[in-house]
Amino acid sequence: MNQLEFSTAGRRWRVDLSSPFDLAIGIEFDGPQPRFFAERGAGAAPLAVGSFTGAVGSGASCNCSVHTLAPHCHGTHTECVGHLTADATHVAAFTPVPPSLALVLTVQPAARGAAPHDVSATSTPTDLVITRAMLEGAAHGWAMDPWTALVLRTLPNDAGKRHRLYQGPCPAPYFTVDAMHWVVQRGVTSLVVDLPSLDRADDGGTLMAHRTYWGLAPGATDARHAQRRRALVTELAFVPESVADGLYLLDLQVPAFGADAAPSRPVIYPLAEISA
Repeated sequence: MNQLEFSTAGRRWRVDLSSPFDLAIGIEFDGPQPRFFAERGAGAAPLAVGSFTGAVGSGASCNCSVHTLAPHCHGTHTECVGHLTADATHVAAFTPVPPSLALVLTVQPAARGAAPHDVSATSTPTDLVITRAMLEGAAHGWAMDPWTALVLRTLPNDAGKRHRLYQGPCPAPYFTVDAMHWVVQRGVTSLVVDLPSLDRADDGGTLMAHRTYWGLAPGATDARHAQRRRALVTELAFVPESVADGLYLLDLQVPAFGADAAPSRPVIYPLAEISA
C-alpha cells in the first residue's frame, strides 16, 4: 500500500506513504547525541546477571543491554500534562493517537529586546523568542485549513541540532505566552518543535508556555484541572530542509511508557487534497 485517503472537516486528502519524513533524532548511545539540562548523556551497558553479560563480542550468546536515559533530556520525546502534575498521569493514557492533519511552519526567532513581552521574570533582552506575530505570519497561507497538529522548525536549522548540547539558563529560543495562546486558539492538540523546551530553561519554575498549552492554571498540580489534558507536546525533533512548509499527515509514534514522557518518533507524509 503506497497511498491512502482520508477526510477531515468535509475535505478529502490523498497521502503518499512511499515518501515519509522522519522527524525524530535517533539516540546514538555510543556516539554524539543531543542533551538538555542533564549532566550526562544517555548510556548503554551490557546486562549482567550472574556469569552472564549481554554482549556477544565478549562471548555471550546474545546481546542484551540496559539503557539509561531521561526522555525529557535525551533526544526526541513526547510529553503529556503529567509533566506538570503531582498525580501519576502517564503519556500511555493518551496514546496511541490517530494520524492527524499537520502544518509544518518555519520561523526565525528574534531577540526579545526591550519591549515588554509576556515571558518569565528571568528573561533578558537578548533571549530569542517565538511570538504570536511570527506564527500568524508563517501560517497565513493555511489559515483556513483544518489542521490540528503543528510542526515548528526554527532557524537557523543546521544539522548540528541533531547532537547539540543545550546548557545554561537560555540555550534555545522559547515561546511567549501570547504565541502559545495562538497555538491553543488554533485548536492544536499535537505540537512538535525542534526546541528542547517550550519555555526558557531557567524561568523560575513557572513553565507558563507549557501551562498555557495544557490549560493548567499557575501552581495547579492536578491533571483533572487541565482544560486540554489530552494535548501532547513533542520536543527535540528535527525537521530536515527537504521538508517544505505546508500540510502533511502526522503519525506520532509513542511507546506505552508508564511515565509523563517517552522517547518518540513523529513521522510526516506528503499529501494532496482531492478535488470534489
